[in-house]
Amino acid sequence: MTGRKVIVRSAHELYLCLVSIHGLIRANEPELGRDPDTGGQVAYVLDLARTASLDPTFSRVEVLTRKVIDKGVSPDYCLSQEKIPNSNAEIVRLRCGPNRYIRKELLWPYLDEYVDRCLAYFRSNDSIPDVIHTHYADAGYVGMQLSSMLGIAHVHTGHSLGRVKRSYLRSQGVSERQIERQFRIQRRIEVEEELLDSVSLTIASTKQEIEEQYGSYSSRRRNRIAVIPPGLDLDRFYPPKRGFRVNETLREEVEHFLRHPSKPMILAIARADPRKNLPGLIEAYANHLDLKDAANLVIVAGNRDDVNELDDSQAKVLRELIELMDRYDLYGRLALPKHHLSEDVPELFRLAAKRRGVFVNPAITEGFGLTLIEAAASGLPIVATDDGGPREIVQYLHNGLLVDASDTKEIAKALYQVISSTTQWSTWARSGSSGVKRHYSWEAHEKKYSNLLHKAVHSNRKVMRRRIALLSGPNLIGANKLIALDIDDTLIGDENALANFLQWLDGHRSAVAFAVATGRTANSAKKVLKEHSIPLPDVFISSVGSEIHYGPRLQKDLGWRTHISHQWRRDDLKALIDGIVGLTPQSRYNQREHKISYNVDLRRFPGVREVAAVLRSNNLRAHLVYSHQKFLDVLPARASKGNAIRYLSYKWGIPLNRMLAAGNSGNDEEMLGGVTLGVVVGNHSVEIDHLRGRPKVYFAKQSFADGILEGIEHFGFDDL
Repeated sequence: MTGRKVIVRSAHELYLCLVSIHGLIRANEPELGRDPDTGGQVAYVLDLARTASLDPTFSRVEVLTRKVIDKGVSPDYCLSQEKIPNSNAEIVRLRCGPNRYIRKELLWPYLDEYVDRCLAYFRSNDSIPDVIHTHYADAGYVGMQLSSMLGIAHVHTGHSLGRVKRSYLRSQGVSERQIERQFRIQRRIEVEEELLDSVSLTIASTKQEIEEQYGSYSSRRRNRIAVIPPGLDLDRFYPPKRGFRVNETLREEVEHFLRHPSKPMILAIARADPRKNLPGLIEAYANHLDLKDAANLVIVAGNRDDVNELDDSQAKVLRELIELMDRYDLYGRLALPKHHLSEDVPELFRLAAKRRGVFVNPAITEGFGLTLIEAAASGLPIVATDDGGPREIVQYLHNGLLVDASDTKEIAKALYQVISSTTQWSTWARSGSSGVKRHYSWEAHEKKYSNLLHKAVHSNRKVMRRRIALLSGPNLIGANKLIALDIDDTLIGDENALANFLQWLDGHRSAVAFAVATGRTANSAKKVLKEHSIPLPDVFISSVGSEIHYGPRLQKDLGWRTHISHQWRRDDLKALIDGIVGLTPQSRYNQREHKISYNVDLRRFPGVREVAAVLRSNNLRAHLVYSHQKFLDVLPARASKGNAIRYLSYKWGIPLNRMLAAGNSGNDEEMLGGVTLGVVVGNHSVEIDHLRGRPKVYFAKQSFADGILEGIEHFGFDDL
C-alpha cells in the first residue's frame, strides 16, 4: 500500500502560505487601528496575499491566522475560510488557544498547538506549501517548526523587533520586571535570534532596519536579509481629482469637531500607542500660535465608542489627547474622530490634500511608515520623524521634511513651513505622487518578492534533494504507517539480521515512516546509525522519549518539549535523588534538559517503588524508567517513548494501530503497550517478560532485527 498522495506542483508554480497569527484579520473592511495588534501588519499581509495571488507563478496563496469565537468581536473572525475579494487568495483560520480574543503576548503558550493544527490542515488538503512567509515573532516560531518538519522554505518579516521595543521601553523608565511581565519580551527576542539563523530569507523594509535594528542581534547571516519596501495599491491611493467630494458620513465625522473646516488640515493617522507620540504632536500644534491659527489638526487614532472599553494602553493615550485638547482649549481646532472604515483612509488623505494640508508622522521610532507613502500617493506632503523608514522615503520621494520627533518646536516649525509655502507645497505634492509610482507600487514590490521567493524555494529544494537521498523515504505528512525501533540490541547487534531488515525497509519507504526510539541522545543515535550504514530516520525519539527530533539537522520538536515541561522541577528532583543510596549520577554527557540518568548498584538500591514514594512525599512528579537492571532514568511525568509515539500519531495523523514498535528492555515498555503493535525481540531483558499475554504485544523467537521482521509478519504490517 502506498502513502497518502501529496500534490506536487510545477517548479514554476508555488503554493505560498502567509502566516500572521495575532490581531483580527478579515478580507472585507479590516478593522485597522482597532487595537495595537490590528494595524499595518494586517494591511500588508492582506495586500501581499491579494497581489501575489494574481501572479501566475503562484498556484495557491493562503493567509493562515487565528480563529476567534468571541461575542466582543465580529462573527467574521470565527469563519474557517474566507475568500479575499478581487484575488485568488483566501484566509484560513485555525484554533490557537482559547476561543476568546487575546493580545499577542498571551498567545505564546499556545503556539505549539497552532503548529499541530497547521499540520492537520495541510494533511487534510493533501498539499504542502512550497514556502511559508511568517509575520512577527509569534508566527516565526510556528514557521521554524513547520519548515523543519516539512522541509519547505521559510521567509520571515519581523515588522517590529523585541530588542528595539525593549530599548524604547527602558528609555521611558519602564522596569525590566514590568517589561517582561507585560510583553514576554525575552522569549520573543530568543525566537528572533533563532529566526535570523534558520530562515531562508528575512525581508526588511529599509537598509536602516538591517543596519540599526537587526544589527542589535547576534546573527552572522546578514546575507539572508533583503530589502523590499512595502507596496501600495495605487487604485486606492491617488491625488484628489477635479470635483472631488468626500463622502458625507466621513466629512461629518471629521468636521463636526471644527469651527473652520476649510482651513488646511494637519492629518495624523496612527494607533493610540505611546510610541506614536500623538500627545507630542498636540503640544507642538498648541504652542505655535501661527500654526494654530492657520490650520486644523485632525488625529485619527483608531475606532472607539467609549474610551473606557479600550485596552489600558490605548485608553491612557486617548485620555491624554482629550485632556490636552481641554488644557490648550483646542475645541474647534482639533478633531479626534471616533469612527472610520478602512475605505475612509484614502478619502482622508485626499481631503487633506484638497485643503492643501500636510500629513505628519511624529513617532519616536518608525520601522517603515506605510501611511507616509499612502499620503504621498494621495498628493499630500509629509512631515516625519527622522528615523528608520521615513529617512529613505523622503530620500526617494523628496516630498517633505524630517524632524526630531522629541522636539515639539521643530515639529511645529516644519508643519508651518509646509502649509504656508504655496509653490513648495505643490512641488512636494507632485514629487510624492509620481515617486510612489516609481518606487513603491505593489507591482514593483511583488515582482521583487516573487523573484526572491522563487530563489529561496529553488535553494531549499537543492537541500531537500540531498535530504531525500539520505532518507529515501516519504515526508511524514505523506506516510500512512510508522515503525519505531529501539537501536541497541534491537535494530543493531547482528549484521546479517540488520541487512535483512534494511532490505525490507528499502522496499516499504513509500508508505512507512521510519523512527528510532532510543535511550541515546539524538547525536549519538545519528552517529551509530551512520556507522552501521542505516538510512537516517524521519524521526528520532531520543533520551528515553524525552526528546523528539526530525531529519539530518536534528530539528527539535518544540511542541513536545513544551508538553513534557509541565510540573518538571529538574533541580529539586536531582537534589533529592542524588541522596538515595545505590544511585550514582551518570556522566554529564548522559544528562539532558528533561532527563536525569543514574547507574544502579543493585546491592544497595532500595528499588523503584521506594524512589517513587520518596518523590510523592516531597510533592514531586516524575516518570522513573528502570532498564537492563543497571540504569535508572528520571523523566518528566509526561515523557516516555510510548507517549512520544502517541504524540507523533496525533501530530502527523498516523493512527496508533498503524504504528509498530520494537524493543528489548524496560525503557521500551511503554511504547510496546496500548493500541500500537508491539514486538519484543528474542534477546529481550527479563524485566519485560510480564508483557507476555497482552493482545497487541508479540514476543518474537528470533533475535535482533530478525525479531523485528518476525513481528512485522505476525501482525501482517505489510498489508495494513
